[in-house]
Amino acid sequence: MEGKFEGDMGSHNHNPCVEIAMEIHKVETPPKRSSLQKISNRLKETFFPDDPLRQFKGQSTKQKWILAFQYIFPILQWGPHYNLNLLKSDVVSGLTIASLAIPQGISYAKLANLPPIVGLYSSFVPPLVYAVLGSSRDLAVGPVSIASLLMGSMLRQEVSPTLDPILYLQLAFTSTFFAGLFQASLGFLRLGFIIDFLSKATLIGFMAGAAIIVSLQQLKALLGITHFTKEMGLVPVMSSVFHNTKEWSWQTILMGFCFLVFLLVTRHISIKKPKLFWVSAGAPLLSVVVSTLFVFVFKAQHHGISVIGKLEQGLNPPSWNMLHFHGSHIGLVLKTGVITGIISLTEGIAVGRTFAALKNYQVDGNKEMIAIGAMNVVGSTTSCYITTGAFSRSAVNHNAGAKTAVSNIIMAVTVMVTLLFLMPLFQYTPNLVLGAIIVTAVVGLIDLPAAYQIWKVDKFDFVIMLCAFFGVIFISVQEGLALAVGISIFKMVLQMTRPKTVVLGNIPGTDIFRNKHQYKDAVTVPGFLILSIQAPISFANSNYLNERILRWIQDYEEEETKSHSDLRFVILDLAAVSAIDANGVMFFQELRRVLEKKGVELVLVNPVGEVMEKLQKADGTHELLQPNNLYLTVGEAVSSLFSSMKVVSC
Repeated sequence: MEGKFEGDMGSHNHNPCVEIAMEIHKVETPPKRSSLQKISNRLKETFFPDDPLRQFKGQSTKQKWILAFQYIFPILQWGPHYNLNLLKSDVVSGLTIASLAIPQGISYAKLANLPPIVGLYSSFVPPLVYAVLGSSRDLAVGPVSIASLLMGSMLRQEVSPTLDPILYLQLAFTSTFFAGLFQASLGFLRLGFIIDFLSKATLIGFMAGAAIIVSLQQLKALLGITHFTKEMGLVPVMSSVFHNTKEWSWQTILMGFCFLVFLLVTRHISIKKPKLFWVSAGAPLLSVVVSTLFVFVFKAQHHGISVIGKLEQGLNPPSWNMLHFHGSHIGLVLKTGVITGIISLTEGIAVGRTFAALKNYQVDGNKEMIAIGAMNVVGSTTSCYITTGAFSRSAVNHNAGAKTAVSNIIMAVTVMVTLLFLMPLFQYTPNLVLGAIIVTAVVGLIDLPAAYQIWKVDKFDFVIMLCAFFGVIFISVQEGLALAVGISIFKMVLQMTRPKTVVLGNIPGTDIFRNKHQYKDAVTVPGFLILSIQAPISFANSNYLNERILRWIQDYEEEETKSHSDLRFVILDLAAVSAIDANGVMFFQELRRVLEKKGVELVLVNPVGEVMEKLQKADGTHELLQPNNLYLTVGEAVSSLFSSMKVVSC
């Protein structure tokens, strides 16, 4: 029967001299390429998978220059087509996110142990830079909780923000400079794949752990404690809370609890009804206004309610002279810059891509890295600390109907007006309301549905997630992250060094071969051991593969005494082997010699271009790639070899 095996190949009832007809296709040799062409193609696929130069093909010189400027400055691409209708939408969304950015900026700066005014500075300059260089229409730029926490916890290990505030501020700006330089370098050198080492499981665990640590830190403000631990772990924080019960202020607790409940309720309303996004967007600013008026009218600062105090008025002062490139702390700022840079970059790009997918447009990852890096480099010279695209503000920006990055410009202008004229109004803002705003913002970072999904899909990833979570809570923020990344890399190395190999069987009545463990109907073909290798073969796994295949052969030989069927052929399906190195070539040669001593033939099926090419170069005696040992499909190999077995037996 053409194209199918005649009956069950495991059966011995059919005529042994019947020849199974099937057309045998030749395995083609890949076209020859020079070493320079191979290297060029590999570099292109590694660093330029998106082929950014394709838009310049066939264009005039003038048009190429225009496209180049539009590529570097995306605002030149959509700016000429901007109109009044787009402006109306962007003004509404810009004012909306400004109402959220102002209280969050002040709150997150305190989380990083920086003066509150620095948080507002960081909501003014970076959004303007991003509006020119960024490719996302929805990303709302500013300080974020996790990067603020990381910077605060890492810098405070060596420098006290209270005992030496000037040096601490210098280190914060310098860390921001290095973070931006690192981020922009990743974009320029097209090394964005580095941030892919932060897996989804790692990020979910890290974000959840950091959210809990951030929330626990706010107990100082929400309880009115003055002597609070500087450590970030769960145990020292809770110990500090309960060892200082005498400092608890019932006025602070009552007021803080009321605002926290109000903010959580407004957040819940906006989640349930996205059209009411303005409820949660305006709630933080409303809380700041109401609490400030309450403190001012009732003189609550004299009754146990701590306030921000006087804030400087005016735009960002230059800070390029505060960048600290020498001394004993250079290692600290480099480490802080790289870690906060990676975390903020990962968050910003993930947020940008999320909303781009909702609106069906693309975000260029490398351009985003350059944009985020540039705004942090510029920010570090204008009294700003680390910024990126925040999920909460971007969600509000998206729901408010933002059409372009002009919404960031509107937000920045609103912050500018606040810096110039409204700063005295924040003098009586209580710290407790800032703590409540932070808790409400970071609660959304705890993603229980995603954690449950990871548990269902991959238990190893769930363990990685738990390591990140408990590492952040019980050890430290940066060490918990490092632990999770380390385990993720270990998992990747484990998958590389222990590739999956499966035994294939024939689906009765067809020429299809599938995993016998997955397809219970698949049957063994007498005299054949058919294996599928499902990973590239390299120095890291060639020894394991050799041992594993020999073990498969031993298992077959143990069973053959029961079935009275001698092993004649070992067929390796190489369709999933995308690459091979010198050790991999030696693996095939050694395996062929071992099998030859046992009287067993090694047959290769469907080697891809690179694998075929390297095997040909190494097979000088043409013993490995003989025509009767190389086939396009497993079905053709079994059909041809099974027919030759029958002819011999006849």
